[in-house]
Amino acid sequence: MFATLVDDLQRYLEGFVTTEARLAATAFLLVVAAVGALVAAPRVVRAARRVVVGRLLESPRVPVDAGRFDWRVPTRLLVRLSQSGVVVGAVLSVLVVWGYVDTAETTVGFLAGLVPTVVRAAGTIGVVAGAFVGIDVLETWLESYAAESDTLNEHQQGIVFRVLQLSVLAAGAVGALTVWGVNLDGLFVGAGFLGIVVGTAARTTLGSLIAGFVLMFSRPFELGDWVEVDGDEGIVTDITVVNTRIRNQHGEEVVLPNERVANATITNRTRLGQLRLSVDVGVDYDADVPEAESVVADALDEVPEILSNPTPQVVPKSLGDSAVVLECRFWIDHPSAARRTMAKAAVVRAVKAALDEAGVKIPYPQRELLGREESGGFQVESRAERTTPTTDGGHDGE
Repeated sequence: MFATLVDDLQRYLEGFVTTEARLAATAFLLVVAAVGALVAAPRVVRAARRVVVGRLLESPRVPVDAGRFDWRVPTRLLVRLSQSGVVVGAVLSVLVVWGYVDTAETTVGFLAGLVPTVVRAAGTIGVVAGAFVGIDVLETWLESYAAESDTLNEHQQGIVFRVLQLSVLAAGAVGALTVWGVNLDGLFVGAGFLGIVVGTAARTTLGSLIAGFVLMFSRPFELGDWVEVDGDEGIVTDITVVNTRIRNQHGEEVVLPNERVANATITNRTRLGQLRLSVDVGVDYDADVPEAESVVADALDEVPEILSNPTPQVVPKSLGDSAVVLECRFWIDHPSAARRTMAKAAVVRAVKAALDEAGVKIPYPQRELLGREESGGFQVESRAERTTPTTDGGHDGE
């Protein structure tokens, strides 16, 4: 095709045999090339961009926000390519005009050999651009779906988007390799072998990764929840596909592998918005237990840190060594470690003050020691009995 074009151009320019004619033809070609490169090419490219962006991508049927893309870089690239094509065509024409037909044919042959490479490069650019456009479409769709759904929180939305993003990029990479004719069978075999090696060497990490996806969809807790995981208690500050981070009441950050979290007993204290607490108080065995219960219940009703509904309860819990143990049961809202501590402290102060005012004794721990009857009980030994004479006339003292 290019050789035929050069032959036609050569026959057309055979009449330019004089130097003046060749100079005139060269000047004409250079002027046409300058006008085409500096004026026509930019206008054509910008007009094409307006058609593509304004009429096609901004159509309601296309789920792409064209305003989110920076079109200056591809526009400049296309302008430069168009200008380069015009300049190359002008140079080839000048070579033919001046009789360097062999050089022109060699150049055309070289350029023709570059055409498959250029086409593949253009195809690769198209695949990569399509991948980024696809990522943008998925992000827009995911945001709209999350806004209308109550089953997908912000954390899950971020992880789902990352997974979809990696999937699209992987598909784009496979497409680009296919354009260049790379044998994907060998690549997949190598990737499978590498996956086996990596999986064997990083079983714990992969286990935490899989557990992270399980936690993401089972949703035993969310960011900001007050939880206890296998003995570690705190506020959930971050959840990744590998580990979970909680901040305890001492301000320490505890990092738990998701594999451990998935296999642990999880207590979520904020899921229902309320939490029941209890404080034990002991009253003397000589006290009137129903009266003590009434005094403690009245004291709980006056504590502002606890809820009045559900109603606080006071129930006898056990018969201790030194006291009858009463259990004070009460509820708090918006549970947290700080609110739990404040509520318990307020209950202890109020109950102690109420029992003191009512004259109900809170006994100290006591022990009653009795001797067995058959042995005569305890006997107090006198000092004289504890002093025995010795053989040398002395006495053994204490």
